[in-house]
Amino acid sequence: MDSRADSPQVSHSKRRSNAETVEASGARAMLRHFLASLAYRTQKALRGAPSGFGEFRIASDVRNPRELVKHMTSVLGYARTFFVGGEYWPDSLPTLDEEVARFHTVLQSLSEHFNTGDFSNMAPERFLQGPLSDAMSHVGQLAMLRRLFQAPVPPENFIMADIRAGNVSSHQPDSVSPDEFWHTPAGPQPVPDNRR
Repeated sequence: MDSRADSPQVSHSKRRSNAETVEASGARAMLRHFLASLAYRTQKALRGAPSGFGEFRIASDVRNPRELVKHMTSVLGYARTFFVGGEYWPDSLPTLDEEVARFHTVLQSLSEHFNTGDFSNMAPERFLQGPLSDAMSHVGQLAMLRRLFQAPVPPENFIMADIRAGNVSSHQPDSVSPDEFWHTPAGPQPVPDNRR
């Protein structure tokens, strides 16, 4: 479902309540950490992708990786409009690398708004249930497309990942706790050293 659905009207008293809740709940830190996790997992899904992956299309009506990243940028740009107003409808860029660079630029901007912005137009929970969850679901699609492209993403324990709220850039750390085995329907398979 597209995150661009009309947003519910927010009353003045509800806006004040949202702002008070944000400060009291630690929501700013949680949202910024979610964006950092999104940056980490996106880079994990794209790191080491073979040439041609950006245009890999499994069916005519399914987005390719470049289009997925553009869509992720679009839903995050939509989230940002609740702080800056207006609309956000980005044009397509010609390469996956360009789409990824723009994605991280929008992530950085949204992270800054989550850190200091006014949440009177949308409660933190709605950001999480809408555009942020939408974007994270597309990271899973990128990882699935890597496997279908015969270049699977190496597994790791994400609980141990070195994710920091201030880092939403494309420069993400390597895995701290890579898995030694792929868990496949055929049973555990060793992960080659160069894939960890």
